[in-house]
Amino acid sequence: MKIGVVGLGLIGGSIFKNLLEAKKHDLIGISRTVNEFNVSKDYSNLKGCDLVFVCTPMNKTLEILDKLENYIDKDTLVTDVCSLKEFVSAKEYKFRFIPSHPMAGTEHSGWEYAFPDMFEDATWAITPKKNNLKNDIELLSSIIIEMGAKPLVTTAKEHDKAVALISHTPMVIAQALCANIIDNKLAQELASSGFRDTTRLALSNLEMAEDMVCMNNENIKDTIEQLNINLKQLLDENYKNQAFKIKEFRDKLYS
Repeated sequence: MKIGVVGLGLIGGSIFKNLLEAKKHDLIGISRTVNEFNVSKDYSNLKGCDLVFVCTPMNKTLEILDKLENYIDKDTLVTDVCSLKEFVSAKEYKFRFIPSHPMAGTEHSGWEYAFPDMFEDATWAITPKKNNLKNDIELLSSIIIEMGAKPLVTTAKEHDKAVALISHTPMVIAQALCANIIDNKLAQELASSGFRDTTRLALSNLEMAEDMVCMNNENIKDTIEQLNINLKQLLDENYKNQAFKIKEFRDKLYS
């Protein structure tokens, strides 16, 4: 299979390195900065691809999808890796487009931080559009499985609500926790591994973070409202009993 990857940052680079290591497919990379392997800036090299991953920043994804219509065949299957799915689902394209999102990443960005095992045991959301064919969903799922991930089919709307809960809001909270101690020198001196681990998401790539906050703003606000309710219950009611139930839930979630 001929597979193209547009954008070789952390996610696109990890997809490329994973498939390159597997040696099962003919790979084409499109990047402005990476100048090794079978990588170029020329989008015409994508012609004849069976599958193309669009891995550019969210704010560039729609532009790239439009651009691809000039270079790839109508039978080419295309997916993106954006952490939001409703905004990429609105338009129809000449090619076969299925939105998706790998639940993987680090606080770093760029090709140099990409690694082949990025997707091992990770969930990879697929949010099909109404006109997507079952065979196309199965083909995309098969490549996702090849990379070590677990495909999960859902809707774009439910996906965007869920990532506000587990990804976007935690990042904003990590940033807010850091902001809390900017003027407190003692807190800064006392801060240790617990605070460091809790606020790791404050190191997130700022271009990606801005896209998430701006484009999923309402879902994030809804999540923060529910968080405030949960915080109030923890502080005002039987803390130990509630904390024990939460601890049990957390243990089961990752067991």
